[in-house]
Amino acid sequence: MLKPIVLAAFIFGLCSPSFAASPALFGDLFGDDSSFATINTTGHHARPHSASATNRAGGRLSIAIDITTQQMIVADGDDTIFSFDVSTGRKGHATPTGHFRPVRMNKIWYSSKYENAPMPWSIFFHGGYAIHGTTDVKHLGHVASHGCVRLHPENAKMLYDLVQQYGMGNTDVILYRS
Repeated sequence: MLKPIVLAAFIFGLCSPSFAASPALFGDLFGDDSSFATINTTGHHARPHSASATNRAGGRLSIAIDITTQQMIVADGDDTIFSFDVSTGRKGHATPTGHFRPVRMNKIWYSSKYENAPMPWSIFFHGGYAIHGTTDVKHLGHVASHGCVRLHPENAKMLYDLVQQYGMGNTDVILYRS
């Protein structure tokens, strides 16, 4: 009796959209954390603003993604910290809209749904949907993904570090169409 239940749980787990290969399975494909700093260091569409990236007492981090304009604004209250070009879901692969909070974070994750595609600096916010880095930087600013929010790897690391600093419980992810 226990054997069929365990088998069913295993099969269901493999079919789950949020199932992905463990990072340990493939080793550290991208090297140490600093390796992303050498990727496309010019023209990666990060626009830092004057607001300090330190979490003020009681501050909340807001990550607002406009699916229409393919822009992300990262802010603490009224203070914009960064704005980034992103790629969201292309036709047939819609990015969800709504108000979410990060549910888990991984420095590197591999999608089991899309041929073990690397997802560096992943911030999961709704099931298998995440904000993460991409090597397909030429399409940033245009729809291109299977529903996730893609960023330049350098920007994804900056955002990942900022969410770690503020904490997932103090971070809001808002996706909308303008």
